[in-house]
Amino acid sequence: MGRKWNNIKMKKAAQDKARSQNWTKVLREVTMAVRNSGAEVESNFALKVALQKARDCNVSKDNVDKAIKKGLGEGGEDYYEINYEGYGLDGVAVFVEATTNNPTRTIGNVRNFFTKCGGAIGKEGCLQFVFERKAVFTIKDAGQNIDDLTLELIDFGVEDVEKEDGFITLKGAVESFGSIYKKLEEMGIKVEESGLERIPLSTKEVTNKESYDKNLKMVDLLEGDDDVIKVYHNMDYNEKFSG
Repeated sequence: MGRKWNNIKMKKAAQDKARSQNWTKVLREVTMAVRNSGAEVESNFALKVALQKARDCNVSKDNVDKAIKKGLGEGGEDYYEINYEGYGLDGVAVFVEATTNNPTRTIGNVRNFFTKCGGAIGKEGCLQFVFERKAVFTIKDAGQNIDDLTLELIDFGVEDVEKEDGFITLKGAVESFGSIYKKLEEMGIKVEESGLERIPLSTKEVTNKESYDKNLKMVDLLEGDDDVIKVYHNMDYNEKFSG
């Protein structure tokens, strides 16, 4: 299961990195991190991650400062975190995380993308047992011994460590995000990517290329919407359909 999830993630790495350059989404992450846990960077690790993304995307300091002020309630529109759950073709589960100042607009767009690609939005909670939420960290593989790394991090909440394609992925409980992040910093290990991810408990194999392509198109459409922050699915990667 872990390897399959890592494959799904790595195969889309280039696309995901390009999408992450969207200033609007990065700035909303800053705003929501401040709104949820305050503007103190040392105690708000979600904000620390969002600010690092902003630096990586060369977002101007003025725009970041405005996003922080919005999070503190100093002017600007109110944004809400909202999730959508549904299914693509052949029963593939799709979970959408969004932030929006206009839920009517967002649900209209999301529903349209599902319908256009043969999917449908389900009831809230319909994917409750399909995904589990975890703190996930990606670091470069610098030849670390996996057993030693696991032993050093297990007391800080790391539950699983996987090495593949030049990267090491660490997973732990959501509430351990801050302690893991802080420990990696103390160890001098640069975090390439981190966040709270929804990991599929099992994957769904799609053997029809048309269904496979339509599901991927739906994911691409959803990820391209300005209100959508993250999209998760449990479709198993099929190399013969991706050539």
